[in-house]
Amino acid sequence: MEVKSVNTTAMILGLFFLISFVAAEDPYKFFEWHVTYGNISPLKVAQQGILINGKFPGPDIAAVTNDNLIINVFNHLDEPFLISWSGIRNWRNSYQDGVYGTTCPIPPGKNYTYALQVKDQIGSFYYFPSLGFHKAAGGFGAIRISSRPRIPVPFPAPAGDYTVLIGDWYKTNHKDLRAQLDNGGKLPFPDGILINGRGSGATLNIEPGKTYRLRISNVGLQNSLNFRIQNHKMKLVEVEGTHTIQTPFSSLDVHVGQSYSVLITADQPAKDYYIVVSSRFTSKILITAGVLHYSNSAGPVSGPIPEAPIQLRWSFDQARAIKTNLAASGPRPNPQGTYHYGKIKVTRTIKLASSAGNINGKQRYAVNSASFYPTDTPLKLADYFKIAGVYNPGSIPDQPTHGAIYPVTSVMQTDYKAFVEIVFENWEDIVQTWHLDGYSFFVVGMELGKWSAASRKVYNLNDAVSRCTVQVYPRSWTAIYVSLDNVGMWNLRSELWERQYLGQQFYMRVYTPSTSLRDEYLIPKNALLCGRATGHHTTEPGPLSEGSERF
Repeated sequence: MEVKSVNTTAMILGLFFLISFVAAEDPYKFFEWHVTYGNISPLKVAQQGILINGKFPGPDIAAVTNDNLIINVFNHLDEPFLISWSGIRNWRNSYQDGVYGTTCPIPPGKNYTYALQVKDQIGSFYYFPSLGFHKAAGGFGAIRISSRPRIPVPFPAPAGDYTVLIGDWYKTNHKDLRAQLDNGGKLPFPDGILINGRGSGATLNIEPGKTYRLRISNVGLQNSLNFRIQNHKMKLVEVEGTHTIQTPFSSLDVHVGQSYSVLITADQPAKDYYIVVSSRFTSKILITAGVLHYSNSAGPVSGPIPEAPIQLRWSFDQARAIKTNLAASGPRPNPQGTYHYGKIKVTRTIKLASSAGNINGKQRYAVNSASFYPTDTPLKLADYFKIAGVYNPGSIPDQPTHGAIYPVTSVMQTDYKAFVEIVFENWEDIVQTWHLDGYSFFVVGMELGKWSAASRKVYNLNDAVSRCTVQVYPRSWTAIYVSLDNVGMWNLRSELWERQYLGQQFYMRVYTPSTSLRDEYLIPKNALLCGRATGHHTTEPGPLSEGSERF
């Protein structure tokens, strides 16, 4: 729930001191969240879910560009808990990212106050629990960041703005799923698909003649999904913070971890229509249906459920058709196209290849053969307090090794203000999805086959979409450009949650020797300390002077 008032002057002063790095004129929004277990039955089978303030999914966060979000999270579970903010850049402040490489978990019975600023951002995102396979039990919800009133938006204000969280789902308790992975197994095929926490019966109410915005996020664990509405076109208008060319689609592939905004107009005869979500590229097709309900509906849903496209090429073509609207403003009152990413010299090329294998007889996944194992101490705290032996910068190569996978706490060393080309290579027969915390990046190319230097000839260097989560199709590659302008320790991970949990992730250490607050904020004074950071104090000096030191 959003807290409208703060109880005491001391609390206000404490919070102000906590986030004194933020410009005083930017508004504050205060939230108090209680994370609990609760009984849910999304697939008509009772199971234990994770609720936020008694809700599954959790409450929406509604913000405006540059708002300061003060979110006090109370952990009432029986195990440590963390929330991460997918797509929120947390400028100069990876301590607030909410993943174990940067932040100690909230212990059972304790609370932690996140201080986020949605600095220079607009768009549709979501939050989720990042530890312990909690995502399989809930704890996720939508984030929407609106433009400031004086900043023009490239479409008229819609009559309504709906959150649509879709995802595959298991009837099995998340602890049992986690145990299967810990014991060396794989996840079974999911049991169903949810729309806003429901396996059936989800309803969106509209009025004839009006236009509505739907913010669609795939918060599932494993599968790409196709979203469609019977007899209605969807006009794509925004992707993870970027206004897009407004292309109409009959259906939309939403890969795991991705978010899209579309406009629909109630321009059909007054009745009810199917809202359909189905799995993509799976041997067995999972499908669920909700209802688009006209206020003057003359009858229930009828007719055949609209089918999804089948061909991989269709999905490829749709992905390449998604481009930036260069005439639109972003979070600031200037056209997005004034940043000519295609004219900047690339200073480093990183190639990342996924792989699967076994370590000590158990299933594991890797990036460039490095399978990530967490340490007892968050990497960012090891940096700040100069704790030796936690990790080694450069412990993951920036090119595929083609060798057997190996266990390591993998951290890639990169330079602040470098302009980097990253090529994701997928030599497997599944669709993969990758996310980079702390950043948006330009998706400059994706093609079947293997990448080579000649592949750059097909790059889109003019109006490629900027986003934070991208798919890589089977036996294909995807290339992105990233301006490393956000100092910190940032998680780059597979959004296929089994693979993320079993090692297909690493941290990108964006480093500068500068100790200026213009480059990176100090550790929060309320930071939780754990592992080898226990006993340290947040007032201790911590910035490092050398980038190659072992931690």
